[in-house]
Amino acid sequence: MMSRRLEESQRSCRRLARRTARNFYVSFFGLPADRFTAMCALYAFLRLSDDLGDQPGWGQQERRERLSEWRDQLEVTLQGDTPPRVEPVDVFPALADTVRRYEIPDESLFAVLDGIAMDLEASVYETFADLKLYCDRVAGAVGVCCIHVWGFRDERAIERAIDCGTAFQLTNILRDLAEDIRMQRIYLPGEDLRRFGYTPEDLSTYRVNDAFIELMQFQVQRARTFYESAELLFEDLEPRGRPILRAMLQVYSGLLDRIEHRGYDVFTRRVRLPVWRKLLIAVGAIAARHH
Repeated sequence: MMSRRLEESQRSCRRLARRTARNFYVSFFGLPADRFTAMCALYAFLRLSDDLGDQPGWGQQERRERLSEWRDQLEVTLQGDTPPRVEPVDVFPALADTVRRYEIPDESLFAVLDGIAMDLEASVYETFADLKLYCDRVAGAVGVCCIHVWGFRDERAIERAIDCGTAFQLTNILRDLAEDIRMQRIYLPGEDLRRFGYTPEDLSTYRVNDAFIELMQFQVQRARTFYESAELLFEDLEPRGRPILRAMLQVYSGLLDRIEHRGYDVFTRRVRLPVWRKLLIAVGAIAARHH
């Protein structure tokens, strides 16, 4: 019988996901109810973790201390002890249940925290290899967690899920250039900036010129190679996981398309999918689940 605390924890996670998940939440509808709840718990943990690295009003040292404390709370939870109670979303009971039910690897959850910690130390990435390590942690590890909830048949799904996470993270990086530069973070590799003759100063003034367009074309094409690998993930997933993967790919590749169609100007206004398109994707996911 489910404890009252677990039930309340799951309910809080669903509320948080509904309120803040946006692009992810429309994808969740392709899952059966129990796995939908698990995805909300996973999302809530990831969202709350990410917020620790970006909390306005906190200095870097306070962010490090809060993230370290959060890591300790995760460790207690995964050791099977009574999960720590945190406010306003008591996420750890729902997360513990999700990890146990779907055998999510502990190291994937800790890898996400390692990636968030990188944001507290590094503001630039010299090479794509450096950036790929960051993507593997903050997004690839999330992909690994997700396929454990969805169900998969072959270990090759692990690498493909990591590539899928990288595709999504690269898309986020391109969409959020303006927001990130305001936080003094440049995720575009330094080697790429030099290759196309575009400087951090150009980026800080939101300069859109030929060099920027060529740089963005290169970045978009790189992201698409990871989307191609993500497409191969379908053959490794259990059928119930395929609708949510399709929905997520439609959402994020759709953002990449809109970046292209806008002439790569991600500075004038934030790139978003129209609400009607998200609704169509959600309806498609639900229909696929019942097919």
